[in-house]
Amino acid sequence: MPEPGARAGSAIGSGNAPALRGGASIVVIPARGGSKRIPRKNIRPFLGEPLLARTIAMLASTGIFERVVVSTDDEEIAAVAVAAGAEAPFRRPARLADDMTGTQPVIAHAIGELEALGTRAQYVCCAYPAAVLALPGDLQAAWQRIRDEDLDYVFAATTFPYPIQRALRKTALGRCEMFWPEQREARSQDLEPAFHDAGQFYFGQRDAWVEARPLFGPRSALLELPRFRVQDIDTAEDWERAELIFRLLHGDRDA
Repeated sequence: MPEPGARAGSAIGSGNAPALRGGASIVVIPARGGSKRIPRKNIRPFLGEPLLARTIAMLASTGIFERVVVSTDDEEIAAVAVAAGAEAPFRRPARLADDMTGTQPVIAHAIGELEALGTRAQYVCCAYPAAVLALPGDLQAAWQRIRDEDLDYVFAATTFPYPIQRALRKTALGRCEMFWPEQREARSQDLEPAFHDAGQFYFGQRDAWVEARPLFGPRSALLELPRFRVQDIDTAEDWERAELIFRLLHGDRDA
């Protein structure tokens, strides 16, 4: 059941939390209140609108989610979420809202809370509040792939801009050495591309989340995004760069 002070009902989902049809999908946005590097990051204005609100609008526009739900421990964040058309039908407990809590237990908790309210979905997507550079087509492609290939997860990823096989380490004396010296003479074009998590969204099977199956396991697939659409937002410089990219993607209408 919702914790005290929880809000229910929205333009996207019903406050009665109905059970969904087979194969249905919902999205959960984990948005705690205690961000450290950029205080109140999740609701800080991003080109004039709260960061969270912009991500909610993008997710709603995909047309694939029966409910857009925000998991938060913070009343102000919950209010912003509801005003943007999402739901905040429960509050995340403090034990799942610290700096050390991973994504999987937060999503598993949200699934449990929603099922206690009568909503069960086969597919549950986790989307971070800072996923403003994701496009609706990215989510649609991930949803299609997880259904077609019966995967545990599909997540956004991109390539490293430089071959990781040429990576250097700094020694205790301030000198350098290669991690893989055997690759010293290899041509860049002959080296296998390497990918990293884009930190935007993870589309998963309900059971995969609940059973804590590994996100980056053999039943997971990556959805490759261009590098220019992948940007961590952890510093003031990151924020400014993300706003510039957003302007280029969406034009003056969102500036």
